[in-house]
Amino acid sequence: MIKITLPDSSVKEFEAGVTPLDVAKSISEGLARNTISAIVNDKQVETTTPITTDSTIQLLTWNDDLGKKAFWHSSAHLLAQAILEFYPNAKLTIGPAIESGFYYDVDFGDESLSEKDFEKIEKKVLENAKKGSTFSLYPVSKEEALKVYADNPYKVELISNLNDGEITFVTHDDFTDLCRGGHIPNTSIVKAVKILNAAGAYWRGNEKNPQLTRVYGISFPKQKELTEYLERLEEAKRRDHRKLGKELGIFAFSEKVGAGLPLWLPKGTALRRKLENFLSAAQKKGGYEFVMSPHIGAKELYVTSGHWDKYGADSFQPIKTPNEGEEFMLKPMNCPHHCEIYKTSQWSYRDLPKRYAEFGTVYRYEQSGELHGLTRVRGFTQDDAHLFCTPDQLLGEFEKVIDLVLYVFRSLGFEDFVTQVSLRDPDNREKYIGSDENWEKAENAIITAAKNKGLKTVVEYGEAAFYGPKLDFMVKDALGRKWQLGTIQVDYNLPERFDLHYIGNDNEKHRPVMIHRAPFGSMERFIAILLENTAGDFPLWLSPDQFIILPISEKYADYAKKVSEFLENHDISGQIDNRNEKTGKKIRDAELNKIPFMLVVGENEEKDGTISVRRRGEGDLGVMNMEDFVSYFKKESAI
Repeated sequence: MIKITLPDSSVKEFEAGVTPLDVAKSISEGLARNTISAIVNDKQVETTTPITTDSTIQLLTWNDDLGKKAFWHSSAHLLAQAILEFYPNAKLTIGPAIESGFYYDVDFGDESLSEKDFEKIEKKVLENAKKGSTFSLYPVSKEEALKVYADNPYKVELISNLNDGEITFVTHDDFTDLCRGGHIPNTSIVKAVKILNAAGAYWRGNEKNPQLTRVYGISFPKQKELTEYLERLEEAKRRDHRKLGKELGIFAFSEKVGAGLPLWLPKGTALRRKLENFLSAAQKKGGYEFVMSPHIGAKELYVTSGHWDKYGADSFQPIKTPNEGEEFMLKPMNCPHHCEIYKTSQWSYRDLPKRYAEFGTVYRYEQSGELHGLTRVRGFTQDDAHLFCTPDQLLGEFEKVIDLVLYVFRSLGFEDFVTQVSLRDPDNREKYIGSDENWEKAENAIITAAKNKGLKTVVEYGEAAFYGPKLDFMVKDALGRKWQLGTIQVDYNLPERFDLHYIGNDNEKHRPVMIHRAPFGSMERFIAILLENTAGDFPLWLSPDQFIILPISEKYADYAKKVSEFLENHDISGQIDNRNEKTGKKIRDAELNKIPFMLVVGENEEKDGTISVRRRGEGDLGVMNMEDFVSYFKKESAI
C-alpha cells in the first residue's frame, strides 16, 4: 500500500499503481468526471499516470490555472494534427500553453497560412476532437527519437539537448509528437476552438534563426465560454491603448525616430506630469529625496553592477568615444547610478535610511517582433527609487513601500490584484549573484512583510531578479487580464559590488541593505494599462483636459478666455473650442474625446459671470458661477 497526501493534508492509502483518476473516484464521481489533469509530487501528469510511491497529489479541473494549461497544451496537439492534414510537408516545432490559449510554431516551407484557412483548420480540430482519442505518453530512446524526426531539424535540435531517459512522445488518434506530458484524458473534452491569428516568430526567439509561423489559438469545454471570450476580445480591441492613444492624442511613434521609442504628445505629456506630480507628492511625504542621473554611463559601471554580464550581449551596444578604449552605454538601469550617488558621502547609521527617487529613463534593446505599443518599448521611464537602510530597518522600510504601492493602486482604481513573491530558481542558482545567506535573508524579509500587511500572495520560483527576490504586484484589469505593475525588491548584493557602507553605532563599517521599488513599474506600460482599464475615461484628477469651454459664437471668445484663465489659476486644466461649429457638434466631439466637463458660454453667461456646465455621461448640470464650479470640481476630483 502507498500513502497519497491530498491538498488538505489528509492521507489516503491505495494499492501501488493507483492513478489520479482513481484517487478522484475515491472522493466522488463528480470530481472524477471533472478532473482533467493532476500534480503528483510537484509534476503535472495525466490522470492515467500510475503512482507507485508515497506521494502528494492535487487534482485539477478546468477551473484551475494548471487544468487550463493541460487543456490548452492538449489542444495545441490537436491543432498540429489538423495543420499536418492540410499541409503534410510542414515541419512542427513547439506548441505550449500560454496564459490565454496556446500556440504552435510551424515551418510551412514554400506554403503559407492565411486567415482564410483558419475556419477549415478549426473544423478539422473539432472533427478530430469528437473521436475521443486518449493521449498516450511513452518513453523513447534518443536514437529512436532522432530517427523519427530525421527530416525535422527543429525537433532534432530539441532532442539533441536531451538525454536518454528524458525523452517522451505522446500519441492521440494517428498523431504523435515529441512532448514532456501534461495532457487531458481524451480529446472529446475539447468542444470549442478558435484560431486567433498567425504571426511571424523566430525559432527559439533568435532573429538569426529561421522565421516560423506562430499559430495562436484558444479552446474551451463549452461553446458558450468561447462566445464570451470572443466578446471580451472585441471589448479589448475597443480598449486597445494603441487605438485610444491615437484617438485621444496621447502618444505616437515615428519610423524616423525609431521603433519602440514613443513620442509623447501634449495631452500625453500632461497625463504623465500629473502622474509624476501625484507620486512625487506621496514620496515627499514619505521622506524621499529626488535625484537625477545621466542617460548614459561608462560601461565599467554596468560591469561592476553585473548588468553587463547578464544583459550586455542583448542590450544596445556600447557607444565608443574618440578616446581609444573608452566606452559608454545607454542606461539600462538606474540602480548603479544611485549606488554611486550614495557613495558621494559618508553616512552614519543615524543618517539612514536614504531614499533616492528618480523618474529615470532607461534603454533596452527589444527585438522588433517583441515591440508592442507602450507595453514593450526600447526607451521607457521608471518611477524608480532605491532605499539604503540598516538590516534592522529593512522590514519597516519594506512595509512602508507596500503602503505606498497600495495607495497608488487605490487612487487609480486598481482594486483586483495579487502579490507575487518572486524567488530564485532552486534548480539553477547560476543565474543569480550573491551568497545563499544573503538571498535567504532577503527572501524572508519579503515573505514576512507581505504577511504582516495581510497581502494575498502566490510564490513563483525562478522569477527573481538576478540580484535579489521581488514582491511583484499582479493587477487584473477591467477585462480580467493580468499585468505586472508595481515591484519591490530586496538586494544585499549591489551594496557589496559597489562597496557601500555606513558607520554603525560601534564606529565600524557596515553594509547597507538596498530596496529597489517602482509602484508604476514604467510610465509607458502603466499608462498603456491605465488607458485600457479606463477605456480613456481617466479619473477626473488625472484627465489631461478636465474641461473644454464652448463659446456659442466668436463674440464670446474673450469671455471664454477669461473663464479658462480663472480655472487654470485654480489648477484645473483644459482648453477652448473656438471652431466655427454648432454647439451640439462641439459637445459631441468633446464627449468622444472623453473630456469630463463641457462649459458652454454665451450672452447670459458673460452678463452674469457664470458658465453652463455639462458633465460627460451625466448631461446638463445647470448654470454655476465660476467659484461654485471650482468648489464642485475640487470635491469631485479629490483622490
